[in-house]
Amino acid sequence: MNAPKKRVLQLCAVDFTVKNFLADLIASLEAKGLEVHVGCRRGDFWDDLLRRGFRMVDLPFTRGANPIANARALLVLWRYLARHRFDIVHVHTPIVGVLGRLAARWTHVPIRLYTAHGFYFHDDMRPSARRFCVAVERLAARWGDFIFTQSEEDRQTAIREGICPPDKIATIGNGIDTDRFDPARITTEQQAALRRELALPESAPAIAIVARLLREKGVFELAEAIAEIRRDLPEVRVVLIGGALPSDRDDATNLYRERLASLGIAAQFHFTGFRDDVAALMSLCRVYTLPSYREGMPRSILEAMAMGLPVVATAIRGCREEMVEGETGFLVPPRDADALADRLRWVLTHPAEARRMGQAGRRRAVTNFDYRLVLDRQWKVYERLMSKP
Repeated sequence: MNAPKKRVLQLCAVDFTVKNFLADLIASLEAKGLEVHVGCRRGDFWDDLLRRGFRMVDLPFTRGANPIANARALLVLWRYLARHRFDIVHVHTPIVGVLGRLAARWTHVPIRLYTAHGFYFHDDMRPSARRFCVAVERLAARWGDFIFTQSEEDRQTAIREGICPPDKIATIGNGIDTDRFDPARITTEQQAALRRELALPESAPAIAIVARLLREKGVFELAEAIAEIRRDLPEVRVVLIGGALPSDRDDATNLYRERLASLGIAAQFHFTGFRDDVAALMSLCRVYTLPSYREGMPRSILEAMAMGLPVVATAIRGCREEMVEGETGFLVPPRDADALADRLRWVLTHPAEARRMGQAGRRRAVTNFDYRLVLDRQWKVYERLMSKP
């Protein structure tokens, strides 16, 4: 008789994360013979995930630090785990990473994993807040068996801060489908159709950004930079792929269009909303930017590199690990609109050098950041922990 399938519960805060960051991992584990369930808060992408065959469980997680809401979520999760047997619980996102490991320990789940897509503490945080977050990570690590980090910098930081010992943490990197994100796959017909849809002139020097409309994504600095660049390049445009989620409580969504209007650059921005044709949209642009204040290991930079775009991003965790300064693009200080404008303008006005940067970025993405490499690194840990008596 065949042994029953190992049952895995993947946990994260919202279904946006499942669709955009966990789908490949879930499909890979299913292909390996595991039965994967997914717990998160129901959102705009829920029905699509169900249609794709995902086993979804609606849990009342929030992205905020509200203690009452999180206590309720912990209780609901604990009751769910007590009723349903799982062999592995794999948690993602900071707050769910804590709640999930605690509930899994209470219910004696044999294997408890955490992927740090970017520790919540970061360079730009007040020292007291940073110390608190590190202490929480140390405590939560005691409730788990292993930590995956997407950036090597996070792994080294976790060891240095005493979050966990070196044998219980590994860097898996971040990965993308470099076959899907390949400029050679995009046809001129696709590009022409998208230009008509967006009313984007073919001659306009366009900048791509994939981001939620949050202040910490640097979108206000980007607006200031575009106002500066427009003095020299009046046709400059921005293709902003993304928008706001219902769970976002940042005031940028309400204020951003007002700020663009006050700077006289509203017409320079083309808002696409959340899209599945990101590769084709990127192909309309000459450069990619991500001026975030903090990141984990941003996938959008890797996608842009794979599409042969030079990248201008902030010199923060993750970005500085993915890019090579001066070779695949440029790194600028966070919150510095002038430096952002200077580098974006340089790329837009030096097409030959920009092309070489884009080609170097494509080679780096294919060699180091293909998603299959990331999945293989995780599976080796899964196998090792499942083989233990």
